[in-house]
Amino acid sequence: MMRRLLLVLMTVGCCSSVGALAAQDLPYGQSHVFAAFRNGERIGTHTLTFQQNGDKKVVTTSIDFSVKVLGLTMYRYLHRGQEVWNGNTFESISTQTDDNGTKYAVKARQQGGSVAVVRDGGSAPKLTASDIGFQQGAPRQETLPPGVIPSTHWNLNQVKQSAILNSQNGSLAKVQITPRGRETVKTANGTLEATRYSYTGDVVMDQWFDDRGRWVKASFKASDGSTIEYILQE
Repeated sequence: MMRRLLLVLMTVGCCSSVGALAAQDLPYGQSHVFAAFRNGERIGTHTLTFQQNGDKKVVTTSIDFSVKVLGLTMYRYLHRGQEVWNGNTFESISTQTDDNGTKYAVKARQQGGSVAVVRDGGSAPKLTASDIGFQQGAPRQETLPPGVIPSTHWNLNQVKQSAILNSQNGSLAKVQITPRGRETVKTANGTLEATRYSYTGDVVMDQWFDDRGRWVKASFKASDGSTIEYILQE
């Protein structure tokens, strides 16, 4: 039930010649927290933390979801990731994921003019060409284009890009991202104006960024057809 709930969110990131926001333009504070809801019921949190030291930036992601039915936990999702940037250049990412008992591990870094990826774990629910032969327990190494950035959502420049590094399973897929105009977004502390972007292709979801360039909302359908929505807490 609820298998691979977070597939969509962990596959939203992109690659092209566009880099991340420059270190001095980072619009976030030390933490950025979302409450996640499934069909209106809270199921957990998605937290980003930012550490800045000169041009060096470390971004940490923590996701904890639990879906309960009649008091029993029917689905659990845990994800931990850490990415390193030097100015506007992505350097590396390391993640570990437990998707209701299916384990994933990904490591990717800039190396020799490209991005080297080592990925291990259960195969993606929607296979791409790069997933052929990818089996749980069999680490796989591959090389991706040098401009690839991870699917960790906070970087506004992802909406300008067309291919994604899935930070859960390490695969690369293609997306089309279309701006849908301005909307009012509800947060835990009121409302704010933001621009909505719709993702299609290998990923189907909506994401909102405010005028400061911060990720402030997300919405998508889980594999069981339920609606998952992120509400910004701080």
